[in-house]
Order: sequence, then C-alpha cells, then structure tokens
Amino acid sequence: MKIDARKPVTVIGGGLAGCEAAWQLLRRGIPVTLHEMRPEVFTAAHKTPFLAELVCSNSLRSRMIESAVGLLKEEMRILGSLIMKAADACALPAGKALAVDRILFSRYVEARLTEQDGFQILRKEATAIPQDGIVIIATGPLTSDALARKIADLAGSDYLYFYDAISPVVEADSIDMARTFRASRYDSSDTGDYINCPLNRDEYEAFYSALIKAEEVPLRDFEFPRYFEGCLPIEVMARRGFRTLLFGPMKPVGLVDPRTGREPYAVVQLRQENLESSLFNMVGFQTKLTWPEQKRVFRLIPALENAEFARLGSIHRNTFLNAPAVLRKTLQLKSDERIFFAGQITGVEGYVESAATGLLAGIFTARKLSGREFLQPPAVTALGALLAHLEGANAGTFQPMNINFGLFPDPGKKVPRKDRGRAYAERSLAALGQWKEELLENTSS
Repeated sequence: MKIDARKPVTVIGGGLAGCEAAWQLLRRGIPVTLHEMRPEVFTAAHKTPFLAELVCSNSLRSRMIESAVGLLKEEMRILGSLIMKAADACALPAGKALAVDRILFSRYVEARLTEQDGFQILRKEATAIPQDGIVIIATGPLTSDALARKIADLAGSDYLYFYDAISPVVEADSIDMARTFRASRYDSSDTGDYINCPLNRDEYEAFYSALIKAEEVPLRDFEFPRYFEGCLPIEVMARRGFRTLLFGPMKPVGLVDPRTGREPYAVVQLRQENLESSLFNMVGFQTKLTWPEQKRVFRLIPALENAEFARLGSIHRNTFLNAPAVLRKTLQLKSDERIFFAGQITGVEGYVESAATGLLAGIFTARKLSGREFLQPPAVTALGALLAHLEGANAGTFQPMNINFGLFPDPGKKVPRKDRGRAYAERSLAALGQWKEELLENTSS
C-alpha cells in the first residue's frame, strides 16, 4: 500500500508512549495528529486532562546507569527523548531514584508538544482505527472498550490481561513526624530523601493481621486476577507468609533509626510526591482493598495513625497484546504494516519502558515514511533488549516485562557480579553511539 508522506501521522493515545512517538516524528519534520480522549472520557485511573499523566507512581525508578532501567533512561536521553527531558526538568529528591512532580511533568510535556509546528491534538475518544495513513496506537493498558474491540479484531489474536494496583498518597501535615526518621537506605547522612515509619514486632503483627483479613474490592464476574509479579497488591504479598513484607516493601535492611541506633523490625517508606513536599507516596503499598479498609488498616502504622489520604489505592485492568504473535520487531502489526503500536499495550511494563517503545515507534515510522530501511537498535542496548523480548518471547506464555539485564545478551566474558551493571552499560552506550550515527546519515534528525 502506498503511503502519503505528507499526510499527518495519527497517534492514538496521549500517554508517555504516544507523546514520545509524536515528539520523535515532529523533530524530524513529520506532522502529527494526536488523539486523546481526556477530558471527554476518563479511565478509572486518570484524574487530570493533561498529556503524559503519571497514574501509578511518580517514580521512574533508578537513576543509576549500572541498573537496566537507569541505562534505558540514558539511552533515551542520547536519542533526544522528550519524556526524559521532562523528567530531568521536574525531578524531586528521591535518593537513587528519579521521581518527578506529576503535574509539572505533564504540563512540561504538553507545552513542548503544543508549541511545535505540525502538531494537532484532538480531544475526543477514538472508537475506530483510520483506514488510511500511518497510525501509531499508544492507548496504554486502559484502552477503551470500543477501541479495544477494534484492535482485537484487527490483530486477529485474543487479548491477554492482568491487574495493576496504585499506591495511596498521604498528606504531609497528617504524618506524625515524631514517629518517623529521615533516611535513604544505606545512607548515613542525617537528611535522607525518604520519610521512614518504623514498626516494632507487636505493631507489625497487628498491622499484618488486619491487612490479610481486610475487605477487598470484588472482581466482576468476567475478571480473573492475573497480577504482574513486579506490582503485586500488598495484601496479596502478605498472604504469602508472615515475613514476606519484611523482604519487600517493609524491608528494614539498611535503615537505622537514629533514635535507637538499630534497624526497626519493619519500615514503611514514604517518598515525596510533589515539589511542595505536601504529599508523600506509600512506597510499594499498591492495593485493591476497599477505601474504608485502606484507611483503617494503614492507620495502624504508628506514624500514620491520623493520616489523611490525598489519594487512596485502586485497581484497574491492564490490557496488552500478545506481542510475539501479532507484532513485528519494528512494532508494526503483522497483519497491517500501516499500524504501529507503542507503550504498555505492546507488553512492556513500566513508565520508562512504555516511553522507550514510543521513541522507537516514532523513529521506525519516520524511517518508513522516508523510504529508508528499518534500523534495529543493537541487541546489546536496553532498547534492543526490550524489542528482543517482544519479538522473541514464547507466545504461549507471554507476560509483560520490565527491562532487566536478564533480557540482554551474555557479556561474553566473566565479569564479577558487582561490576556487571557497569560492563553492560559501557557495551550498550558504545553500540548505541554507532547506531545513532547510522540513523543520522542522510536525515535531518
């Protein structure tokens, strides 16, 4: 099918992936029409009309280049990612993590896009897929039912799904600071980036007992709880055993209470949520408890006895394609090369990974419109590793995946574990630099 290169590319979905894809096209001189259904229609998780809203957490995870996600962020910076520009501009104190002010982040992304020539935004729900022209579908894990049916028919494959949960956010002035201490894990300084709420054994036992017996929001008749292992509801984790939380979100290791000089029995960490420090996220406390039960149970944490919640946790369906079965390694639909996919709907998990697929979809679309060959990112890069997972995973057991070094090719030489992250990063960035040079040949990018 002949593609009109002068026709704007249609991007459906104004989340991180859709915005990143649009940015990559615009910076290459390709016009974009972005469809975003908010504020006409909201999902169960979104609360604002802004583009690139962060719904589950304000953290983009590790800053460290020796981590897989830190490396992925650095690769995106090198390739001119809008999402990384926004994150770096709106960063908050979070130790070794990159956390952002959600509202400033969204406004930054929206402002940068709307000031570009050739950009148009349509604030209306897309219920069908255009019959002509290039389309990038980046509707995310909360794709509306109407469009989901169209995509499922087009892909020729059933959807898979799992459930994701959101952590509560606490108002800072309702935290009993006399029962907390400031520290980042393994940080000996007096002013860490996290507020830590310690519990002794009796307090933990009372909290644990209430948590595992608390009432949950019931699933509807047609729903089956297939949770993403990396984002389990805290009550689901707790039911795996009394000490499970002590090795997960309530882990005390590396956190010494200056008032006692010892590690507490258990700790709940609170991470700054906004620039004004008026809101704090309960780290790792994603939940599907009913809202009254959340207030009752989480107020058993001593420092949160009188907590006021700016946002309570919730659960929502996350929908994704069986990527190995229906997508090419270029993120194109196998049954229709006009259509690209980006974001969590492709089967990646996480904000950074979603934005990364948007970056790749934008680059691949620009290559297609220019008549140039698709240039795959090297397999040794984080971007290449993500694509390899989407293309090469077992279609019969495919599940969403965060970026991790297990997806990368073996280093080929014996590297001590403590040096492995640095070795992966050095190899990746060297290969990425060469790939970028190849992309730039005979282009205006």
